[in-house]
Amino acid sequence: MTIIATGTETPEVAGELSRLCKQLLCTAKSSRDRAAVQALVEERTILELPAVQHALIIDTSRSAKVGLEALSGRQYGLGLDEQQLAFLGLVLSMFGIGITTLAAVQDLDDRRLPIILRAILRLSGNDTIAVGTRL
Repeated sequence: MTIIATGTETPEVAGELSRLCKQLLCTAKSSRDRAAVQALVEERTILELPAVQHALIIDTSRSAKVGLEALSGRQYGLGLDEQQLAFLGLVLSMFGIGITTLAAVQDLDDRRLPIILRAILRLSGNDTIAVGTRL
């Protein structure tokens, strides 16, 4: 996936966000993890928040790594709006973290709903069903 700068962020912020997205995608160990991480990367607004970035990055003796488990316990203190919380809860449930029900999709807007639908298809291993607007 290509991440496009919106023009409202500085090049340093765009570069850091791009590195974080790449690091998240590289550290995804299973297809389940990749589906969830890809959804988070596509949504982007959650990853742009400094509180989320701070919660995600875990410094180890070898290097920094991404720890999505840290988001679960802190998700309500990250300054997310209702839709971002619903989206993050659904993504974390793909990792097996948290207890968000599928009914949370009713809280998503027209931009986030297709992202979750594509993630569910990736999670199932199905690459034949398209997500888009019905005619």
